[in-house]
Amino acid sequence: MQFGMPTLIECRTLEDNLALCRELGLSFVELNMNFPEYQVQYLEYTDALKEFAEKAGVYFTIHLDEQLNIADFNPLVSSAYMETVRRTIEVAKNLLPLRDKYGDPSQPLTLNMHMHHGIYITLPDRKVQMYERDFATYIGAWEFFRDHCDAWIGDSDVRIVIENTDGFKEYEKRAIELALMSPKFGLTWDIGHSKGVKEIDVPFIRAYEDRLLHMHVHDATEEGRNHLALGDGELDLMERLATAERHNARCVLETKTVEALRNSVAWLRERGKM
Repeated sequence: MQFGMPTLIECRTLEDNLALCRELGLSFVELNMNFPEYQVQYLEYTDALKEFAEKAGVYFTIHLDEQLNIADFNPLVSSAYMETVRRTIEVAKNLLPLRDKYGDPSQPLTLNMHMHHGIYITLPDRKVQMYERDFATYIGAWEFFRDHCDAWIGDSDVRIVIENTDGFKEYEKRAIELALMSPKFGLTWDIGHSKGVKEIDVPFIRAYEDRLLHMHVHDATEEGRNHLALGDGELDLMERLATAERHNARCVLETKTVEALRNSVAWLRERGKM
């Protein structure tokens, strides 16, 4: 199995993250575009990224900005997010040789994304999600996004994988189903997030388990404590890892601290998984 790490806030530079990745015997770093230093204009210096990665003997995956909202009603905003994805796909294409050299070429190189819920209007008795009210506009934006990603990815071994967070809305499930009509899209299962919302996303994920390409692996509790070191929560981790292995899904050990990452690696080694 291929295990990697997220970019950690305690590691101030890319070199620090790569050094930790190599020290722990992990295979890749997931570059997080929520960080200012990993915005697309910096990731486009792919020669420098490859040079740093070559020294550490690792490769990269990419986590798109969590605020990415390709269906925003303001076309200036949605166009900016679309252009961000287009340029990030080009970055990923240029980083594929690292995957081929240091990773598993049978696993596509992934761009991980969240579903943006959009805004809601609070009424006295309920909340109205604007994407649910204007579903035709919302799903049209998703069809536009899917088709453009198809063209941008082309025949390269890059995939966009959609991650569960705090529970998929019904309109989001329909958008994901639309996206999965394209082979350029897949799923990320964040096992800690699903535990933290009492596994409400699991039936949907299981229904499309054959499209599972990527996993975010951390322990969690049903009370919503997330990003714990493996073994510090309530998850049946061995069962979840068996799912990843069955689908050849790449796994990010998505803790938020260096200590929790070290403890997670130790937990895996004790069980013969690394």
